[in-house]
Amino acid sequence: MISFTPSEEQSLIIETVRRYATERMQPAAHDADELARTPTEIIDKGWELGLLPNAIPETYGGFGEEHSAVTGVLAAEELAYGDLSMGFYLLTPNLLAIPVLHCGTEEQKQQWLPRLTDAEFFPATAAMIEPRWNFDPYKLETTAEKQGDGYVINGHKSYVPLADKAEVILVYAREGDQTQAFIVEKDTAGVSVLDEEKHMGLRALPTYEVKLENVKVPAAARLGGEKGCDLEMLLNYSRVALTGMAVGLARGSYEYALKYAKEREAFGQPIAQKQAIAFLLAEMAIEIEATQLLALEAAWELDQGKDATRTAMLAKHYADESVLFVTDRAVQVLGGHGYIREHPSERWLRNGRGFTTFLGMAMV
Repeated sequence: MISFTPSEEQSLIIETVRRYATERMQPAAHDADELARTPTEIIDKGWELGLLPNAIPETYGGFGEEHSAVTGVLAAEELAYGDLSMGFYLLTPNLLAIPVLHCGTEEQKQQWLPRLTDAEFFPATAAMIEPRWNFDPYKLETTAEKQGDGYVINGHKSYVPLADKAEVILVYAREGDQTQAFIVEKDTAGVSVLDEEKHMGLRALPTYEVKLENVKVPAAARLGGEKGCDLEMLLNYSRVALTGMAVGLARGSYEYALKYAKEREAFGQPIAQKQAIAFLLAEMAIEIEATQLLALEAAWELDQGKDATRTAMLAKHYADESVLFVTDRAVQVLGGHGYIREHPSERWLRNGRGFTTFLGMAMV
């Protein structure tokens, strides 16, 4: 029998992140979205929580014993509960850390993991998504060709968070008929970071298109060396992260709508007592609980070393639908107020609509 009751350590992490999300992220979220800028002090304070160092073993400068996807999902949920853009921002270094931790050579782990446990936020990112309608992580158009004692990478990426200030980018590319990943350091010749992208949601998260033109990297830059990386496992870590974040976003949206429905009166009574509104809120709560359980099950399978592909894909697919359902119903509960920018419901709906396109943008 599987139990998802958090351990004492996990409960402490959840409570700490939830307090940070409630006291720091939520009050700043509206202005961050309006100004399209995440306050540096918010990120610095979030980095001090030590979520990533907690996932990295002491051998590499962290203070964790073993990486836990379940713990990561619980933390990601709370971060997205605070604000989705800021949550993605704080989790961006994971896009390098998790792949290196699970697939990297010993040299790659020694080189990069200690830098991801520094006291200051380390801007590392990854480039997986490509700007085309039929993007497929298994059939990338970005290529890596073996030349001499290294590789030459050519391609075009999008949705690359923090690319403008990243010290290193983990670039996913097609090598032969397989997708592999390559560690590309800042200022490598041929890497061009284009203008900041403008999206319907995630406005406080700076993302960029990145062009790679004859980018030469040594053989040691190939994640995992000759063995390479396990793409499916890494995609599963992304799927469970995004499912957890969808839960956090949906939960925040539901709680706001519930509070509003209890306080807003029509014809002499709170609208929460109206059958139509009560049914909407009940359906929202059901979707959140179901998605959370799917996320935890997939994360648990990853922690057990099982092939979590089926469970993770089901969780991600369900989350894509449920987060849109909940955030849309929250706007409905608020009525005309749901369409006004002073209320966060419209922002949550805009953010929730993007989950189908976020694969590869978060890992836990």
